[in-house]
Amino acid sequence: MLTVCIQAGGASSRMGEDKALKPFLGRPLIQRVVERLQPIADEIIVTTNQPDDFSFLDARLFPDLKPGRGALGGLYTAIASAAHPFVAVIACDMPFASPTLIQASIRIMDDKNADVVIAKSEEGYEPLHALYRRETCLPAIEASINADQWKVIAWFPQVKVRVLTSEEIKSADPAGLAFWNVNTPEEFANAENRANNNPDVVK
Repeated sequence: MLTVCIQAGGASSRMGEDKALKPFLGRPLIQRVVERLQPIADEIIVTTNQPDDFSFLDARLFPDLKPGRGALGGLYTAIASAAHPFVAVIACDMPFASPTLIQASIRIMDDKNADVVIAKSEEGYEPLHALYRRETCLPAIEASINADQWKVIAWFPQVKVRVLTSEEIKSADPAGLAFWNVNTPEEFANAENRANNNPDVVK
């Protein structure tokens, strides 16, 4: 059973406006992300401290449970608020978030008895397009917060982390767009152009 949590807590400082609400191909970006992932989810939730702005979504809305604790606090809120044992946490600014990759991650989590299934590039881990096992991850994250740690992956040594191989990612996300997040107006426009020119990734 899968909860998909869309995180809408960023400052959007480089965008100049709330990117979650900025129209992408005619509808708010966060609505696009929700609609992409809804078919695989038993539950969709959104973490936000401005719930009134997102009341139009067909999703339960949750404010920070650990205010002022940055990305690690946001991850705690996502996993603590989920009703199901598997939790996919996705940033609201990923217009090509991949349901196929999340489904592949669930199979890997089951097969390998992993607690986290996540991609890693030269820039580091992708914690905001990853899958977490609620039962084991939640206490590990809470312990890191209580120890005054701030890095979003500070708790990884306490759990079993399975890093996706490049072959696994390519098989599930052949277009290579799942982890593309849009932070500036230019990146936003480029993503819209890519979606317009590639109908297969619009779905």
